[in-house]
Amino acid sequence: MKINWKVLILSLIIVFAVALLGSLFTSPNTNTEWYQQIKPLITPPSYIFPIVWNILFFLITISLYLSWTSSSKKQKPKLVVVFAINFVLNILWSIIFFGMKNPTLAFAELIIFWLSIIFMITTTYKINKTSSYLLIPYLLWVTFAGVLNYLIAFG
Repeated sequence: MKINWKVLILSLIIVFAVALLGSLFTSPNTNTEWYQQIKPLITPPSYIFPIVWNILFFLITISLYLSWTSSSKKQKPKLVVVFAINFVLNILWSIIFFGMKNPTLAFAELIIFWLSIIFMITTTYKINKTSSYLLIPYLLWVTFAGVLNYLIAFG
């Protein structure tokens, strides 16, 4: 399989731009007194989050690349919409949870965010199965984040 470097680099730029935007709200707030007081006991150490998220964003990049390069001209607009919605919801969660310090609203948003990952998986599965499988760790991590968010909002 020949690599389409333009698409791969563009996928990398798009996905890591999402990561950067989300981190602008997350990073400055993870060591604040507010977050330290509300985080559940099962929360992993702070240094784990950027490691996991960077791995996940790399997997999302490859998923985007594989699905884009495997898709027909007719499927591409749907891929744009599915990935764009997920990326907006990914950033929005950080804004609501850390920026607005509103765990309850963030949890409600996270449910929609989680559903958008399911939609990404089912959409990419029809185009490239490997692409969809690469999104499963993302779904699992956001599920765990949902448990943490739930415990903060309602625990």
